[in-house]
Amino acid sequence: MKLAIRPLTPDLWPALEDLFGKSGASNGCWCMYWRLGGAYRERPRDDNKAALRALAKRGPPPGLLAFDGDLAVGWCQLTPRAALPWLERARVARRIDDLPVWSLSCFYVRRGHRRRGVMAALIAAAVRAARRAKAPALEAYPVDTKAPSHTSNIFTGTASTFARAGFKTVARSTPARPLMRHDLKTVAR
Repeated sequence: MKLAIRPLTPDLWPALEDLFGKSGASNGCWCMYWRLGGAYRERPRDDNKAALRALAKRGPPPGLLAFDGDLAVGWCQLTPRAALPWLERARVARRIDDLPVWSLSCFYVRRGHRRRGVMAALIAAAVRAARRAKAPALEAYPVDTKAPSHTSNIFTGTASTFARAGFKTVARSTPARPLMRHDLKTVAR
């Protein structure tokens, strides 16, 4: 499978809608959890969908889409951490310093395309995009699936995939939840 990764722009919105489905990916989240916290659950799903669409229209793109041909097969939210206020309250993602990092906070991969490298391709593209945006580092909040009692809800990604992409663990709130970073000054152009 040869993937093309593209930023979510208004013209690609129909592809994201098709990927997420009628109700939205990850229980209707529409990638609003880290922006709104638990309030996203109390809002109608259509409001969350409209909010993400407004972000895509306003720009900069709120994330990246992976395409297999014309079919969107994966998504990741990629944005400055400051745009995700709920991260400041999340125990698994406590800020470790004042560096204006970017966050790679959510993933969704289409059934039938999982375990085929889509997440890894999205991570690699996110590193390049954050570097182009002059972010000093890219942060992630994955699940360590090798830790005992880890969650099976891996919408934040898996630690092993981030480690293979050059991310390092810089903090750990629980054994299964590392905070990982990629220093973008060391990434080749």
